[in-house]
Amino acid sequence: MHPVVETQGLTKRFGPHLALDGIDLSIAAGEIFGYLGPNGAGKTTTIRILAGLLQPSAGRAAVLGLDVVRQRDLMQARLGYLPGNFVGYDDLSGEQYLRYLANLRGGVEWHVVVTMAKRLDLDLGRRIGVLSHGNRQKVGIVQALMHHPELVILDEPTTGLDPIIQREFLGLLADVRDAGGTVFLSSHILSEVEAVADRVGIIRDGRLVVVESVERLKHRAVRRMDLTFVGAPPLEVLSSVAGVREVTSSGSTAHLAVEGSTAKLLAVAAPHGIEQIVTHEPDLEEIFLAYYERTDRLA
Repeated sequence: MHPVVETQGLTKRFGPHLALDGIDLSIAAGEIFGYLGPNGAGKTTTIRILAGLLQPSAGRAAVLGLDVVRQRDLMQARLGYLPGNFVGYDDLSGEQYLRYLANLRGGVEWHVVVTMAKRLDLDLGRRIGVLSHGNRQKVGIVQALMHHPELVILDEPTTGLDPIIQREFLGLLADVRDAGGTVFLSSHILSEVEAVADRVGIIRDGRLVVVESVERLKHRAVRRMDLTFVGAPPLEVLSSVAGVREVTSSGSTAHLAVEGSTAKLLAVAAPHGIEQIVTHEPDLEEIFLAYYERTDRLA
């Protein structure tokens, strides 16, 4: 079976500016893939190539087994796409706009549109031109999902949505995955990516820094731990353990930053009389920042 998304050496230049530098990526069916990076890193350029809206300067990209340049029309018919700057047609109501797109696509069941609109608290009767940014975004989400696409590509989809609607939107993405669909999700809200993504890719300056599952990233990430001892903490012993990156203390408690497994650290610390262990699990934001700090040091 073909990967749903596959790129090989994907490169894009805008004049002298290198926006994408040899991206190799493979995304399987039924996966929610989070694509992370700051503004200007190359996220939107990648998305626009995958959606058939830009041609690469070098390399290749295939979506659903179809070349995004040579077979663009066939590919786009099976795709759901929400751009980062979605606007719609100001003079049409949400219902008129979505019915127009549904007629163009064919095969859209209107009750699906109505159900999604209710879940997102979207009034389909209002004209798009008078909607707030968040409500326009809801229209964009519905048009991207209403035809049960095999792949959904979303560029910053929750901008302007309140937290309750953000949670409902994440439920819609889980429904897509449960139905066998695939989601490519670019977002700057790391907590929402962490909540739904199976894997994430972190891009910086047009290059993929890492592609990994969220769980494995967490396992490899730096953890914060507090070890409280019956007496003075053995700081020199603790700092000598492989993987320990930082050791400080306050009273009888040692505060540590540990990369990777903590098993060796605990084995070494145990003979010194541990009274309490408190661990602080890393979240995706800490991991994201750590990769950027690491690449800064290597630059």
